[in-house]
Amino acid sequence: MIIRNQEDVTTAVLAELERATDPRFKEIMTAAVKHLHGFVRDARLTDAEFHQACAFIAKLGQLTTPSHNEVVLISGSLGISALVCLLNNGQNGQTETTANLMGPFWRMASPRVDNGGSIVRSATPGTPIFVNAWVRDVEGRPVAGAHVDVWQTSAEGYYENQDPEQADMNLRGQLTTDARGHIAFRSVKPGPYPIPLTGPVGALLRAQGRHNMRPAHIHFMINKPGYKTQFSQVYSSDDPYLESDVQFGVTQALIGQYVLHTDEPAPASDVQGSWYSLDHHFEIEAGDNRLPQPPITGKAEGDRPVRAVLERR
Repeated sequence: MIIRNQEDVTTAVLAELERATDPRFKEIMTAAVKHLHGFVRDARLTDAEFHQACAFIAKLGQLTTPSHNEVVLISGSLGISALVCLLNNGQNGQTETTANLMGPFWRMASPRVDNGGSIVRSATPGTPIFVNAWVRDVEGRPVAGAHVDVWQTSAEGYYENQDPEQADMNLRGQLTTDARGHIAFRSVKPGPYPIPLTGPVGALLRAQGRHNMRPAHIHFMINKPGYKTQFSQVYSSDDPYLESDVQFGVTQALIGQYVLHTDEPAPASDVQGSWYSLDHHFEIEAGDNRLPQPPITGKAEGDRPVRAVLERR
């Protein structure tokens, strides 16, 4: 098609998409072209702004490494990850769900942990926490034999793959639900943490006057054949960033009651003084249990990153 004016560009691209043989591919790309072309028109994008946007997108890929995923980070910072999750769970966005963001720090093949065991693999400062979790189906029946992957930051706000002072796979583990759909493990209470600011995500947050903090949470990935794989994050009820999570991930169903105990014995005799407990219930839906590609595959080299925190205007 010979282009006569700007409207013809969209018409020509959509016409070429009609050649696609995959119906879902055609549907997705048609919607993408219409919205992208509409964005260019609505924003009245200049040549300079277009080239700036292209450089921004290229940088996302350039900064994605085996230990850091800038693409997933910006998807969360724009609310896209949360929206995709909520539209694809809870009866396709109709009901509350315990599904949540996968996040950019999930690694496969963390060590197996027996129920009641510890996921602390190296000296890790922080208050001990004892976690109990139950997995049920939508009818409220316990789901036995579900694979549950757990991971979290330290109390200082570092995932092990960011921190050379932590052992490989520290604060990560794989458990299996028992006949009651139950798992239990010991850890340290995680802390809130800033997402990295060295790439395009940092530039985006500065331009918007936002902070870069995530509230403290523990990740759970629940997987069993016959059920949809569910990623969850259980957020600490006492965290100051619950209302302003930089990744828009906090939902009511996933605010966990991290209970501080000061005057009663801990479940482990080696714990003296204060400790936390967390009890939480998850509901998983029938569906496909395929796993996505892990956003990271390895541990970063060099020094632990310097914590840089933006103030929220």
